[in-house]
Amino acid sequence: MGLRSDIQSDLAAAFDIDLADAVSTFTGTYMGPGVWDPVNETTTAQPVTYTGRGVLDSYDSQRIDGLNILVGDLLLICLANEVTDRPAVGHQITVTDLMTGQPAVYRVVSPAPDPAKAHYEVQLRK
Repeated sequence: MGLRSDIQSDLAAAFDIDLADAVSTFTGTYMGPGVWDPVNETTTAQPVTYTGRGVLDSYDSQRIDGLNILVGDLLLICLANEVTDRPAVGHQITVTDLMTGQPAVYRVVSPAPDPAKAHYEVQLRK
């Protein structure tokens, strides 16, 4: 078993047991490939949807610099093997809001896999 498999199995166990109350499912969407018609201003691109589960967290107030991390930004930590597509800048993530419990849509600002590519740390912004 490699390092990635070890990390993913440990994180999956933590998501299932220790963090079960904090784990949320999410849906990501982005526009797929298509052709832009500049005359009619239409496109043939269709939305692409993917799913996963992860833990939402707010940033520590000392890390908020007003430039790279803003007040209200969230951190989504999700397992790479449970996300059906790779989050990228500009994708829309719909997840349950931490405060209201209602679905909220966030924009991916900065997705970053760990060196073993076992999980993603995704910066989200409203």
